[in-house]
Amino acid sequence: MEKLSVTINEEKGRLDKVLSERLPEYSRSQIQQWLKEGAVALNGEPLKANYKVKAGNEIIITIPEPVSLELIAENIPLDIVYQDEDVAVINKPQGMVVHPSAGHPNGTLVNALLYHLQDLSTINDVVRPGIVHRIDKDTSGLLMVAKNDAAHESLAKQLKDKTSLRKYVALVHGNISHEKGTINAPIGRSKVNRKMQAVIEDGRPAVTHFTVLERFGEFTLVELQLETGRTHQIRVHMQYIGFPLAGDPVYGPRKTLKGNGQFLHAKLLGFTQPRTQEQMVFEAPLPEIFEKTLEKLREID
Repeated sequence: MEKLSVTINEEKGRLDKVLSERLPEYSRSQIQQWLKEGAVALNGEPLKANYKVKAGNEIIITIPEPVSLELIAENIPLDIVYQDEDVAVINKPQGMVVHPSAGHPNGTLVNALLYHLQDLSTINDVVRPGIVHRIDKDTSGLLMVAKNDAAHESLAKQLKDKTSLRKYVALVHGNISHEKGTINAPIGRSKVNRKMQAVIEDGRPAVTHFTVLERFGEFTLVELQLETGRTHQIRVHMQYIGFPLAGDPVYGPRKTLKGNGQFLHAKLLGFTQPRTQEQMVFEAPLPEIFEKTLEKLREID
């Protein structure tokens, strides 16, 4: 087991807050979990989250060994748009997590892939076989999957070199007056809420292009093309310019449209087939709830 030692200097206040500030590489929820498990101690005595720190306190954190996740092939219905000996293209539904984690050990896209596909690349860690890129749990649409390591390297390089094509459709709050725009703003972990991403000065470069498709007064339908692939990029960028995604439970307003999370769909995916060098482009229709919401907005408009 790994042990961390944190000596309190001039910090004041609750232990969980102080530790989250001193240990930015760990989320506050992770630190609170260690506190619940009794893994944070002073002089051998476990401390609670609301302990008020004092100068000179030497806090010892005993980090538990990570729980190994056993990957299980699960017969979960999967919309396989295309596959050959190197790649597969999947139309992921809303609500499906891409790969297992501590909070989602099963029921993920990876569990389904292990059942439906014979081979998957092994370049990523053991819980992400075949996964070249991700989309959020409540974002629907197209993902490329690598079936061998050579294909994985090729597809990952295309993403890095910005030669692959990824277009999304989103419904956002507000009326965007101009037809097109580019958001070039760095994204990193929020300084205020460690669970969120935000536009921050020292973040990683992030570029999103958007085009207005349709206006509904209080809402706008946009097409977005990614140049980079940061976590929550579209959701963060659109909130940053004042047009948050409808239905977004994290970055959107409280009063929003009802759906299964954010109205965001990975509609178009293009890449070069690693072996044949053929240019491939795939398109997935909007989910039913997305289409019905648009129909209602057109009726109101």
